[in-house]
Amino acid sequence: MDLNFFKQTRILDGGMGQELLARGMKPSGTLWSASALLNEKYHKLLLDTHLDFIKAGAEVIVTTTFTTRKKRLRDNNIEDKFEYLNKKAGEIAQKAKNLNPNVLVAGGLPPQNLTYEADDRPDEEIQENFYSQAKLINPYIDFFYLDVLSSVKEFILAINSIKEFNKPYLIGAHISEGTNLPSGEKISEITDKIKNKNLLGILLSCISPENYELNLNEIKKLGIPFGFKLNAFVKTNPKPNYTGALLRSKTGNPNEFLGQRKDLTPSKMLEFAKRFKNSGATILGGCCETRPSHIKAFASLK
Repeated sequence: MDLNFFKQTRILDGGMGQELLARGMKPSGTLWSASALLNEKYHKLLLDTHLDFIKAGAEVIVTTTFTTRKKRLRDNNIEDKFEYLNKKAGEIAQKAKNLNPNVLVAGGLPPQNLTYEADDRPDEEIQENFYSQAKLINPYIDFFYLDVLSSVKEFILAINSIKEFNKPYLIGAHISEGTNLPSGEKISEITDKIKNKNLLGILLSCISPENYELNLNEIKKLGIPFGFKLNAFVKTNPKPNYTGALLRSKTGNPNEFLGQRKDLTPSKMLEFAKRFKNSGATILGGCCETRPSHIKAFASLK
């Protein structure tokens, strides 16, 4: 893969989990998008959703591996499905790529413990979790996407875990509110501590457009390709205990307690994307509650 790929404007896909729910997937427990992998009747729906994001203009699709991490499967009493679910996510993404050979597949490596919260477990345990997931999806992907991580420590451990695969990676840092990661660290501390030839660029991921704008000057200073995966949730800081709230959810849908913004139409999202692109962003994509129509709007900026 060309390590300069993201120096040009590139379009990423949108929020797969929320899109699958909008299309009728019934989630099991807190499995969210992994429900589409576990239940064979949703495999075509998952493939079609990848294809619709590609049709809208996505040049990169991300594997649906956000909730196939060991902890989430353990919480739902299906850790024995870990290998199957991660490989199936890779296989279905690869099918979409086979139909669209110019599209790249990003292997999503999510936070290995809780979402939107820094992982304070021992380093060895976190790195092993990242490695075991990366090893399974590696055969199906073009590069790794470190997806919605919340601390510098997690990025370092994730990068260490994928070294043997010698593939490029894209950083997806999460900021809920303000200008700090959930760990309290600054974005600049990530790149200060990472010197690696395989770094493709950095995103702020699952972030509101308004909060991305607040962090724009900081991310511009890093001197590497940058961009976003914007969400359209009402709440941008879901604490306390986002995961606990999801466990108590009646629907398995995060927007039950995070809300869904109706104001962020494709045209409104495009206004934000234009401003960010004019400020130097080259990686344009969506996260939760961004649909193919939003990605089509972003693709008009190519």
